Amino acid sequence: MLRHQFLQSLAQTSPSPLMLEISHASGCTLTDTNGKEYLDMISGISVSNVGHRHPKIIEAIHKQCELYLHLMVYGEYVQSPQVLLAEASTEVLPNTLNTCYFTNSGTEAIEGSMKLAKRVTGKPRFAAFYRSYHGHTQGAMSLMGSEYFTASYAPLLPCIDFLHFNKQEEIRKITSDTAAIFIELVKAENGCIPIDPNFLAAIIKKCKDTGTLIILDENQTGFGRTGSLFAFQQFDFVPDILVLGKGMGGGMPIGAFIANHEHMMQLSHNPVLGHITTFGGHPVCCAAALANLQLIANEINLNEIKLKEALICEQLKHPLIKAVHGLGLLLAIEFESEQINQQIIKHCIEQGVITDWFLFAPNMLRLAPPLTCTNDNITYTCRTIINSCNKILI
Repeated sequence: MLRHQFLQSLAQTSPSPLMLEISHASGCTLTDTNGKEYLDMISGISVSNVGHRHPKIIEAIHKQCELYLHLMVYGEYVQSPQVLLAEASTEVLPNTLNTCYFTNSGTEAIEGSMKLAKRVTGKPRFAAFYRSYHGHTQGAMSLMGSEYFTASYAPLLPCIDFLHFNKQEEIRKITSDTAAIFIELVKAENGCIPIDPNFLAAIIKKCKDTGTLIILDENQTGFGRTGSLFAFQQFDFVPDILVLGKGMGGGMPIGAFIANHEHMMQLSHNPVLGHITTFGGHPVCCAAALANLQLIANEINLNEIKLKEALICEQLKHPLIKAVHGLGLLLAIEFESEQINQQIIKHCIEQGVITDWFLFAPNMLRLAPPLTCTNDNITYTCRTIINSCNKILI
């Protein structure tokens, strides 16, 4: 009955949803209504970095629910969950990233960052990369650079210049008219391709020369996923605007864009309410996000993330596996074709391991498990993938 209502009453995002009916979740495990357990090796797409329903996240939610829920649109009342989260967030960031604007999601944070960049620079254009994913709202989708996903919704925002990733000659497209460039340090939906440090260095220099802001999208790479609290800490630079979401809330919906105070204050006047949200910075979500940040910063050994990455790469050896891409626990396993990948994903789910594909790399299998996954979880997952490969070869 519930499955029928799901198909009839809820808007669908694809012709073939997974249709798993989950009754409860804990840690790395999802359990369906028949009692079958699944290892969630994608963390709800890089969301549940500390696992599902971590006790300290649940405790923070319960405590805040006893006090108050929504009180007022963002930015008017002094709400302790917002203030405490902003203080804790800026304490773990460089001095220039000292003011937070909380949103409901990562894509909303992208939208806010676009407005802020235009307001600060007074410039009309943006630079982005072909086949990048920053969200599905109109502005964020305008940065996607994929005709397949955007053509049906044209026209989108004008004045977007697209670059090919890791191609030095493309940097010429950043000009004195460019307000900002949007960058992922690991191009997630393109199959977890890390940025070339030399390419990044050239972008930083060009942006300095042209007065272009760097907006860093860490929706998928943030909160420990790549082996540091934020991925940019491994690349020895600081963005002008940092965009966060997904893994920020410990399973609750929240995002943020963070910049320096001088820039952020420009949203407060000329016009007043230059950016506004009703539910952004919801107190319950902020309380969960604070607990999540404290867990990752203080209780999870991020040095182990690289060891887990190495363990995955060591165990995923098979003739069908062409390569493993990524950084930390944001990984893509490359196969020859989308058809092979879909067969392997299907078999993995049947065997109780949830994996997935990528928007712009359908021949690659996604592995982005909770940071709390054990070596046994990893070994079981890798063994299941190898067994799935063997079934195809038979």
